[in-house]
Amino acid sequence: MTIAALSADDTAELQSKAAKGDARAQVDLAIRYRDGKGVTKDDAKAMELAHKAADAGNADAMDLVGFAYLRGAVVKRSPEIAIAYFKAAADESAQAAFNLGQCYFGAQGTAQDCPKALEWWKKAAERGHGRAAANAAMAYRSGEGVEPDAFQARQLAERAADLNDPSGLVLLGEMHFQEGELDAAKANWTKASNLMPTTARGHPAQPSGNASAQEAADLLKLIDYRKRKSEPGNFAFVQMPHVQQGYNNCGSTACAIFARFQGSKIGGWDFKKLCPSPLGTGTDWGHLLDASKKIGQKWKLITFTPDDEGFVKATDMLKSELDAGRPVVVDFKYIGPQFPNGSAGHTLNVCGYIAKENLYILCNPAVATPGIQLITAEDLKNFWRSDHYGALSKGVLSRPAFVIDNPITKP
Repeated sequence: MTIAALSADDTAELQSKAAKGDARAQVDLAIRYRDGKGVTKDDAKAMELAHKAADAGNADAMDLVGFAYLRGAVVKRSPEIAIAYFKAAADESAQAAFNLGQCYFGAQGTAQDCPKALEWWKKAAERGHGRAAANAAMAYRSGEGVEPDAFQARQLAERAADLNDPSGLVLLGEMHFQEGELDAAKANWTKASNLMPTTARGHPAQPSGNASAQEAADLLKLIDYRKRKSEPGNFAFVQMPHVQQGYNNCGSTACAIFARFQGSKIGGWDFKKLCPSPLGTGTDWGHLLDASKKIGQKWKLITFTPDDEGFVKATDMLKSELDAGRPVVVDFKYIGPQFPNGSAGHTLNVCGYIAKENLYILCNPAVATPGIQLITAEDLKNFWRSDHYGALSKGVLSRPAFVIDNPITKP
């Protein structure tokens, strides 16, 4: 049952069936209470109904409950409980198979096992789960957790695109773009951009599906720019070797992208393993800086004040680095009720700017390859600030950045 064209009679019928123990009705009603569609939003009621259906063996309900435990929504977060639900449902539910793959890939409730994650993503893809196909394609393309495999990456990207998954269409379009097949790239990106609402410019806090559609729209705008040489003071674009992050691994993955740009072959998970914090948990920026030294790269942390004057200085630095062909790692802070504890942090790269439109170009590990997004200067000002990027922040709000330490050698 879809949750479109809701009516009071329809909801009443679901409630009647759910009260009589109809597991399918309980799941559909739980989703309505969770999303506030046709009924007043009630997360506790949604979980009560989902638990009843899960206890009756309904695979979709098991996935719903498992995801609540994975996110810590309504119930106390427990990846161990979450993965148990996903395992119980994965043979019947494509979404549960996808989430089980997420757990294995991101070490949530289990030891990390990237090959097993790919097995489940491919099973989910066979059953019509487009995002699972896209995730597997990106892992094979970048060699994240497995050996690179261009053939499987292409097959899975095509599968994701066939399933109208926006991230798969973005990835397949990028493959065409890199091969010089511009018409095919444009066709895929146009299709992706039409799947969900887009705006003139998006921002990195969008939900994943919306972000992929917006990314496609941004890529269409950037086609000509990506083929041009940079023009210092007016425009710069630095191509970066994108890696799509796993669960809660934005810091290490953004830094791996930064390191790959400088010639390393390291992946996000391998970069994370150079830090003391466990896989699947956030990473202190001090540890990321230490990890850069372990792979023979020289970075430095610089910060700017979070006020208007600090933003001017920060963006002057960005343009200077980008004009020199060097990207910059930054940390964002998102604030809103949709985030656990009211806020969330995210690490990503700035890889370009368009001065005449007051736009900046991001390389974001959280979105589909190539990870390229446009952001307005105003949104950059609002998001690029953090007081929890690590112990080095000392709880003080600032605009932090990693830059390539390129000291001038005295003659």
